[in-house]
Amino acid sequence: MIEPATRSVVLLSGGIDSATALAISKAQGFEIYALTFDYKQRHAREIDAARRIAAHIGVKEHVVTKIDLRVFGGSALTDEIAVPKGRTIEQMARAIPVTYVPARNTIFLSFALAWAEVLHHRPTPSRSCGTRSTNRAGSSPSPRSSSGRSGSACSAS
Repeated sequence: MIEPATRSVVLLSGGIDSATALAISKAQGFEIYALTFDYKQRHAREIDAARRIAAHIGVKEHVVTKIDLRVFGGSALTDEIAVPKGRTIEQMARAIPVTYVPARNTIFLSFALAWAEVLHHRPTPSRSCGTRSTNRAGSSPSPRSSSGRSGSACSAS
Protein backbone atom coordinates (compact mmCIF):
# COMPACT_ATOMS: atom_id res chain seq x y z
CA MET A 1 0.00 0.00 0.00
CA ILE A 2 1.20 3.51 -0.82
CA GLU A 3 1.90 5.61 2.25
CA PRO A 4 -0.34 8.72 2.47
CA ALA A 5 2.70 11.01 2.37
CA THR A 6 3.50 9.80 -1.14
CA ARG A 7 0.09 10.65 -2.57
CA SER A 8 -0.72 13.92 -4.30
CA VAL A 9 -4.05 15.40 -5.32
CA VAL A 10 -3.52 17.60 -8.36
CA LEU A 11 -6.13 19.90 -9.86
CA LEU A 12 -5.91 19.13 -13.58
CA SER A 13 -7.64 21.67 -15.80
CA GLY A 14 -6.12 20.43 -19.04
CA GLY A 15 -3.99 23.56 -19.41
CA ILE A 16 -0.23 23.95 -19.35
CA ASP A 17 0.01 25.09 -15.71
CA SER A 18 -1.80 22.11 -14.21
CA ALA A 19 -0.16 19.66 -16.63
CA THR A 20 3.24 20.96 -15.49
CA ALA A 21 2.30 20.60 -11.80
CA LEU A 22 1.13 17.06 -12.51
CA ALA A 23 4.36 16.15 -14.32
CA ILE A 24 6.51 17.61 -11.53
CA SER A 25 4.61 15.67 -8.86
CA LYS A 26 4.90 12.46 -10.89
CA ALA A 27 8.64 13.02 -11.48
CA GLN A 28 9.10 13.46 -7.73
CA GLY A 29 7.64 10.02 -7.15
CA PHE A 30 4.16 10.87 -5.94
CA GLU A 31 1.18 8.64 -6.62
CA ILE A 32 -1.12 11.07 -8.44
CA TYR A 33 -4.83 11.53 -7.92
CA ALA A 34 -6.00 14.03 -10.56
CA LEU A 35 -9.16 16.07 -10.16
CA THR A 36 -10.84 17.85 -13.08
CA PHE A 37 -14.03 19.90 -13.02
CA ASP A 38 -16.81 20.08 -15.54
CA TYR A 39 -18.32 23.28 -14.21
CA LYS A 40 -20.45 23.86 -17.31
CA GLN A 41 -17.83 26.14 -18.82
CA ARG A 42 -18.22 26.99 -22.48
CA HIS A 43 -15.38 24.86 -23.80
CA ALA A 44 -15.22 21.14 -23.07
CA ARG A 45 -11.87 20.78 -24.85
CA GLU A 46 -10.03 21.44 -21.58
CA ILE A 47 -11.73 18.42 -20.00
CA ASP A 48 -10.78 16.26 -22.97
CA ALA A 49 -7.18 17.52 -22.69
CA ALA A 50 -7.15 16.71 -18.96
CA ARG A 51 -8.25 13.15 -19.70
CA ARG A 52 -5.48 12.72 -22.28
CA ILE A 53 -2.84 14.22 -19.97
CA ALA A 54 -3.90 12.02 -17.05
CA ALA A 55 -3.74 8.91 -19.23
CA HIS A 56 -0.37 9.88 -20.69
CA ILE A 57 1.23 10.61 -17.31
CA GLY A 58 -0.30 7.50 -15.75
CA VAL A 59 -2.16 8.86 -12.75
CA LYS A 60 -3.48 6.44 -10.13
CA GLU A 61 -6.99 7.86 -10.45
CA HIS A 62 -8.55 10.68 -12.45
CA VAL A 63 -11.92 12.02 -11.38
CA VAL A 64 -13.94 14.44 -13.49
CA THR A 65 -16.60 15.89 -11.24
CA LYS A 66 -19.56 17.99 -12.32
CA ILE A 67 -20.54 21.18 -10.57
CA ASP A 68 -22.71 23.84 -12.18
CA LEU A 69 -21.19 27.28 -11.67
CA ARG A 70 -23.71 28.71 -14.15
CA VAL A 71 -26.11 28.98 -11.22
CA PHE A 72 -24.27 32.18 -10.23
CA GLY A 73 -23.17 33.32 -13.69
CA GLY A 74 -21.06 36.44 -13.64
CA SER A 75 -18.46 35.18 -16.11
CA ALA A 76 -18.16 34.87 -19.85
CA LEU A 77 -17.24 31.22 -19.23
CA THR A 78 -20.42 30.38 -17.30
CA ASP A 79 -22.98 32.92 -18.50
CA GLU A 80 -24.34 34.43 -21.71
CA ILE A 81 -21.63 37.10 -21.77
CA ALA A 82 -19.50 37.53 -24.87
CA VAL A 83 -15.84 36.61 -24.59
CA PRO A 84 -13.92 39.72 -25.63
CA LYS A 85 -11.40 39.36 -28.44
CA GLY A 86 -8.65 41.60 -29.74
CA ARG A 87 -8.27 43.77 -26.64
CA THR A 88 -5.12 45.71 -25.96
CA ILE A 89 -3.02 45.15 -22.85
CA GLU A 90 -4.25 48.48 -21.50
CA GLN A 91 -7.88 47.43 -21.95
CA MET A 92 -7.23 44.10 -20.23
CA ALA A 93 -5.46 45.80 -17.30
CA ARG A 94 -8.39 48.11 -16.46
CA ALA A 95 -10.59 45.64 -14.62
CA ILE A 96 -11.11 42.05 -13.59
CA PRO A 97 -11.51 40.08 -16.83
CA VAL A 98 -15.02 39.08 -17.82
CA THR A 99 -13.72 35.50 -18.10
CA TYR A 100 -12.98 35.40 -14.35
CA VAL A 101 -15.23 32.83 -12.68
CA PRO A 102 -16.08 34.03 -9.14
CA ALA A 103 -14.52 31.85 -6.42
CA ARG A 104 -13.76 29.04 -8.89
CA ASN A 105 -10.33 28.18 -7.50
CA THR A 106 -11.60 28.36 -3.92
CA ILE A 107 -14.31 25.85 -4.79
CA PHE A 108 -11.82 23.61 -6.61
CA LEU A 109 -9.36 23.65 -3.70
CA SER A 110 -12.17 22.73 -1.30
CA PHE A 111 -12.93 19.63 -3.36
CA ALA A 112 -9.21 18.75 -3.56
CA LEU A 113 -8.86 19.05 0.20
CA ALA A 114 -11.91 16.84 0.75
CA TRP A 115 -10.46 14.14 -1.51
CA ALA A 116 -7.06 14.45 0.17
CA GLU A 117 -8.75 13.79 3.53
CA VAL A 118 -10.41 10.68 2.12
CA LEU A 119 -6.99 9.52 0.89
CA HIS A 120 -5.77 9.99 4.48
CA HIS A 121 -3.64 13.01 3.81
CA ARG A 122 -2.96 15.09 6.85
CA PRO A 123 -1.70 18.42 5.48
CA THR A 124 0.15 20.56 7.98
CA PRO A 125 -0.70 24.28 8.18
CA SER A 126 2.43 25.19 6.23
CA ARG A 127 1.51 22.78 3.46
CA SER A 128 -2.28 23.04 3.26
CA CYS A 129 -3.95 24.43 0.18
CA GLY A 130 -4.88 27.81 1.59
CA THR A 131 -1.61 28.85 3.17
CA ARG A 132 0.56 29.34 0.11
CA SER A 133 0.07 30.89 -3.27
CA THR A 134 -1.01 28.78 -6.23
CA ASN A 135 -1.08 29.47 -9.92
CA ARG A 136 -4.16 30.11 -12.03
CA ALA A 137 -4.86 26.41 -12.30
CA GLY A 138 -4.95 26.16 -8.52
CA SER A 139 -2.08 23.73 -8.35
CA SER A 140 1.63 24.23 -8.09
CA PRO A 141 4.61 22.49 -6.60
CA SER A 142 5.00 23.24 -2.92
CA PRO A 143 8.17 24.12 -1.07
CA ARG A 144 10.28 21.26 0.24
CA SER A 145 9.23 19.88 3.57
CA SER A 146 11.58 19.02 6.38
CA SER A 147 11.72 15.51 4.94
CA GLY A 148 13.16 16.88 1.71
CA ARG A 149 10.09 15.80 -0.28
CA SER A 150 7.99 18.29 -2.15
CA GLY A 151 4.51 17.95 -3.55
CA SER A 152 1.64 19.70 -5.21
CA ALA A 153 -1.36 21.55 -3.88
CA CYS A 154 -3.07 19.62 -1.09
CA SER A 155 -0.40 16.96 -0.78
CA ALA A 156 0.60 15.82 2.65
CA SER A 157 4.08 16.09 4.02
